[in-house]
Amino acid sequence: MTKILFVLTAADHWTLADGTAHPTGFWAEEVVVPYRALEAAGHEITVATPGGAVPPVDRASLAAEVNGGQEQADAFARALEEMTELRTPVPLAEVDLDDFAAVFYPGGHGPMEDLAVDAESGRLLVAALDSGKPLAVVCHGPAALLAAVRPDGANAFAGYRVAAFTNEEETQGGLAGQAPWLLQDRLTEAGVDVRAAEPWAAHLVVDRNLITGQNPASSTPVAEELLKRLG
Repeated sequence: MTKILFVLTAADHWTLADGTAHPTGFWAEEVVVPYRALEAAGHEITVATPGGAVPPVDRASLAAEVNGGQEQADAFARALEEMTELRTPVPLAEVDLDDFAAVFYPGGHGPMEDLAVDAESGRLLVAALDSGKPLAVVCHGPAALLAAVRPDGANAFAGYRVAAFTNEEETQGGLAGQAPWLLQDRLTEAGVDVRAAEPWAAHLVVDRNLITGQNPASSTPVAEELLKRLG
């Protein structure tokens, strides 16, 4: 049985430009869809978070209006309840990359608060990238790439093509005006080549062992590509 590492945010809020806390966490669809696909294929999932804290779900990601109706929203909520791994995460500092065949980072605004500046996560990402193992990241998950800095100060993902939540999507979602920074801008400043597609449409970008998706709808193609790489 192949083990896959899911790295999730431990942040239950994102600090906005005016200092207020916007409630957040991880986005349900971006965890449930890849989890189900990988589990169905016989893979074992381990969850890791900063400090081993239980990752909070963004309650907005369980609303009917973002899931095509109440039935799907309820299905995601039930799936999260059944994921016992979410209740017993491993501290990021204790992760041994050698134990895993692949690494996956889902989004939600939570990573903008903690993983974007988490040194342990940054070291793990550099190691995963250099290992050649499949590394999959979705939506706001690429915020974690900002902490992946090499000893010379350069971002390990500089020059890589990625998909990530876009400025246009953040604007349409209503938070761009309150944001302390925007993901697309910050990645671009770090030398990462962000390839933006239509807002909210599934968009997959693959560059070497890095697999990235733009938004929640991209969770399915990211999971499919990851499974393909795992054979």
